[in-house]
Amino acid sequence: MVITVAMAQVKAVWENPKATLDLVTPLIGQASANKADLICFPEQFATGWDPHSRRHAETDRGMIVSALSEMAKKYRIAILGSFRLVEGGSLFNAAVAIGSEGDVIGIYKKMHLFSPDKEDSEYTPGEDIAIFSIGDMEFGMAICYDLRFSSLFHIYAAAGVDGVIVPAAWPEKRMDAWEIFIRSHALEDQMFVIGVNTTGITPVGSYQGGSLAASPHGEVLARAGPAKGLTLATLDPILVEEARRAIPAARDRKPGLYHAIYRNRTGQE
Repeated sequence: MVITVAMAQVKAVWENPKATLDLVTPLIGQASANKADLICFPEQFATGWDPHSRRHAETDRGMIVSALSEMAKKYRIAILGSFRLVEGGSLFNAAVAIGSEGDVIGIYKKMHLFSPDKEDSEYTPGEDIAIFSIGDMEFGMAICYDLRFSSLFHIYAAAGVDGVIVPAAWPEKRMDAWEIFIRSHALEDQMFVIGVNTTGITPVGSYQGGSLAASPHGEVLARAGPAKGLTLATLDPILVEEARRAIPAARDRKPGLYHAIYRNRTGQE
């Protein structure tokens, strides 16, 4: 079953989730009208990404997630968003996947926090992957800075996902790296990688969109420019099967040996 993903490139109304949700509602309707199965938004899309802000943090039953759930049901489309999650007294930078019937089908907590901007001083890192299904395809989630860590994508590939979706607030000054990471992870792990980036200028930084979907061969399937709006990508799981069958890189990888070499070289037990 082929899946159509709508990459929704938006700029938040800064620290005003209600206004931002009102702003993006027409995009959800537009994606549904275009027969998209899933619409994806950037990192902390409803508030704007801020490594130090705890404002509008909520549980997985808060206003942002509840509003997305209602819109998923109304427009009969799955939605992936990102928000500030409060759980067990800790604050997480999270992504949530919501099914077309409005149910939460996956929550991922950002594993690698952006220490150059001291995101790790406010947020708690996640410690597990998250996988959800749309039709016959399975997807993992990662967030922005996670793109710099290949091991996370190897784990998702080993878990058998067809693709990883990455909401991000990736800055304008590092856009060359953005494309390199997305395409290289797709090629190396023979799966779809979809990066959904924010756009515009915020109090934190300058962003120019460039949302990108890459195939299991590392080819660009769809690319957005710098403007707000939707970009559609069609994902065929047959491409994943063909790529992995033609070159069985996952089977030939030797993680146990790599760890043994590392332990021997560092003197660790």
